[in-house]
Amino acid sequence: MDDLAATNRTDGENGTAEDPAAPGTEGGPMPGGRAQPKTDKSEATRALILETAMRLFQERGYEKTTMRAIATEAGVSVGNAYYYFSAKEFLIQGFYDRMTYDHAADAKRRMAGTRDFSERLQIALESWLDTAAPYHEFAAQFFRTAADPTSSLSPFSNESHPARATAVELFREVLQGSELAPKLDAELVELLPDVLWLHLMVVVLYWVFDRTEDTERTREFVRRSTPMAARVINLSRYRVFRPIVRDAKGLIQDFILPTIGKTAIK
Repeated sequence: MDDLAATNRTDGENGTAEDPAAPGTEGGPMPGGRAQPKTDKSEATRALILETAMRLFQERGYEKTTMRAIATEAGVSVGNAYYYFSAKEFLIQGFYDRMTYDHAADAKRRMAGTRDFSERLQIALESWLDTAAPYHEFAAQFFRTAADPTSSLSPFSNESHPARATAVELFREVLQGSELAPKLDAELVELLPDVLWLHLMVVVLYWVFDRTEDTERTREFVRRSTPMAARVINLSRYRVFRPIVRDAKGLIQDFILPTIGKTAIK
């Protein structure tokens, strides 16, 4: 059983590599049960385990894929698999980290040369849908982890901060690289990347339950909601709307951002 393997695991089993370091040292566990790779070989092993898990999740489904099966397919010991990911659920966090990085790189490439804020925002959201498309079949697992407010695997948790910070920074670039940013209140410019990330979370939730071909309903939602969001943000620069903007900023700062673990806003 996988639980027994986790209890009795010893790294280096079956002749495989790294000895785990103590928590808080280089190579020791990261928050959320993830091991921090200490060498290029360690990083390659971790990436191999994650790639193998994602492939098996697609082929067999999340529930039917065990840590032992992942280790066997990856050619590592069960102990080493548990060293990098202390439970199968933490592979979702690893997937979230990697996909967020891939999404940011793809969106930045697509946005190059585009200055219109609405277009840049739509590009960033559509880029996420394209990056996540191969994993839609087991996307319900994402919702189960995100729905538990006490789970370290939630996108809103402290443990998810590195991936969330990458995504928020992307939305900062969406705004800062547009013609709109210099026209907005500086404090609003500081808050908007987090708010835009929350908008992405709404899109993700809709996407999880979307069973149309190529998630076309989600894509249409993005196409129709993005210009609307851009218009609302654009209106905030006019004096007549400033009292409403101040009230909205207060609500965001007092009630929304404090619910997000280690928010990027200082």
